[in-house]
Amino acid sequence: MSFSKFRPLAFAVTLSLTPLVIGEEKSAKTYPHREAFFGNFHIHTDYSFDAFTNGAITNPDHAYRWAKGESIPGGGGGPELTIKKPLDWYMVSDHAEYLGVFREMSNEDSPLSKLDIAKKVTSDDQAVAFAAFAQILTDMSEGRSDPQLADPKISKPIWAKVVEIANAHNQPGKFTTFIGYEWTSNPQKNNLHRVVIFKDKTGVPDLPFSALDSDKPEDLWAWMEKIRAGGATLLAIPHNANASEGLMFQDTDSRGQPVSAEYSATRIRNEPLYEVSQIKGTSETHPKLSPNDEFANFELWEYNLSADATPAKVQVGSYMREAYRRGIAFEAAGKGNPFKYGLIGDSDSHNSAASIEEDNYTGKFAMENSAEHRLNGPPGFKEANKQQLRLFGSGGVAGVWAKSNTREEIYAALERKETFATSGTRMKVRFFGGYDFKKDMLKGDWLSTAYETGVPMGSDLPPSVNGKAPSFVIQAMKEAEGANLDRIQVIKGWVDGDKTHEKIFDVALSDARKVGKDGKVPSVGNTVDPKTATYRNDIGDTQLSTVWTDPEFKPGQHAFYYVRVLEIPTPRWSTYDAVSLGIPPRKDLPVSIQERAWTSPIWYTPEK
Repeated sequence: MSFSKFRPLAFAVTLSLTPLVIGEEKSAKTYPHREAFFGNFHIHTDYSFDAFTNGAITNPDHAYRWAKGESIPGGGGGPELTIKKPLDWYMVSDHAEYLGVFREMSNEDSPLSKLDIAKKVTSDDQAVAFAAFAQILTDMSEGRSDPQLADPKISKPIWAKVVEIANAHNQPGKFTTFIGYEWTSNPQKNNLHRVVIFKDKTGVPDLPFSALDSDKPEDLWAWMEKIRAGGATLLAIPHNANASEGLMFQDTDSRGQPVSAEYSATRIRNEPLYEVSQIKGTSETHPKLSPNDEFANFELWEYNLSADATPAKVQVGSYMREAYRRGIAFEAAGKGNPFKYGLIGDSDSHNSAASIEEDNYTGKFAMENSAEHRLNGPPGFKEANKQQLRLFGSGGVAGVWAKSNTREEIYAALERKETFATSGTRMKVRFFGGYDFKKDMLKGDWLSTAYETGVPMGSDLPPSVNGKAPSFVIQAMKEAEGANLDRIQVIKGWVDGDKTHEKIFDVALSDARKVGKDGKVPSVGNTVDPKTATYRNDIGDTQLSTVWTDPEFKPGQHAFYYVRVLEIPTPRWSTYDAVSLGIPPRKDLPVSIQERAWTSPIWYTPEK
């Protein structure tokens, strides 16, 4: 299969949709108790330097069309890409660094096409183009940049086109888009990336702030504050802490100063959410950090962000649950909580299409647009790089509880952290905490009661009165065409003196199973047939719900609670690919996985 990068002869983007009309937001269907809307913020197109040099041939216009259900070119010599079930909302977040510049090198009328590096970037030899990408990434990691590639005269019109395309595809009540980009800080090959999201077009700057301006998060936040003062509403979402070598959630700022209350407030004001699962792995927790968690070893991708497949070695500061624990310890010490994040799942695909459907996985890059290349690696790749591709997950999805499918309401849900992450499934999860929930409340109009007398995911419980323990109402519903549910778990973390702890409570189980006297739960079973990449929904439940009261609550302890919901086992994307190629599943990859969801936490802070 050839890796020659076909490029369209015309570079103009055709926009056939009606431009954004703010007044339409008011006419969108509303849901008084909020509805779950699913989408992705973290999507790259051929405007990103790494996507272009890895074969991408689709632009932001294609990306939004794909999310709405249209077919788009896949590249890599493979088929067109089409999502099976369209998304509710979508955002293209191409890298701000050298935005659209590599793509412009293939335009013979552009001065960029005359640069020496342009010959490598646009080479029909994929290995040559990949080497150019690798060098640029290395330079960025070591603080070097090429001023010829970062000329504002070139970047401004490209960014304006990104904004224009996002606005043109926004259809309030039907399909929501956001304006955004990725800030790609990668010091010494360690990930500190953030996706930056604007609520709407008000106050959007002429140029985004990039890691070429500064690779320090504090400088990004300072820029965001400045843009806010100019009328914009925006937030950032960090991701890939598993590739950060502990830098994402460390005990100091990026200049080595200890965490303070001011630092914590600034961080969470600017980035209230964290992307816990995407193509490059899940960073909820790790077996070394949570040895008593039997489900901790899920879609781990342990590399840093380089082209040479360097393993990541540091777990502390690289996974969310451990950071939650340290965050409440900081809070208890009067330093605020810098890691008070809500959760989303996302993609990070670089072919315009979020490959979130396990049985419809098309890879991270265009060069992976065939089962052969995903499992056995593109020609010329080293074995270590091939294994990186095999260990990619299918990507995640962000679920938001919003009153309508509009920019205003979805953004409001992000701000209040009423969000949940999934590993790709579109199950719906509700999670509320309070002190007045009755055991039988799920029989009545429980949502009204939950909102009126409690707090939803992403919120803070008020201090306990007279030592009363909080209760939590939880409901999980399977995806309509998806797998049944295995269980609901509550993950609790708390501070006891100078130590933090965590514990997992199995609070709702399918198939009438019970927690044993030893604290263990019988397996739900596994119906996956590796020879056909199929499974049966004759185990598990379609819905699980419960009202659970913390039996170990202590009113003087700082704590957090979040929910994890597991599906029954289903085939991994690599198993579907193996069956399509007529070969057995690889022995170094899981045959099946248990897709899951994670809610934003509910925090408890004692009265001072």
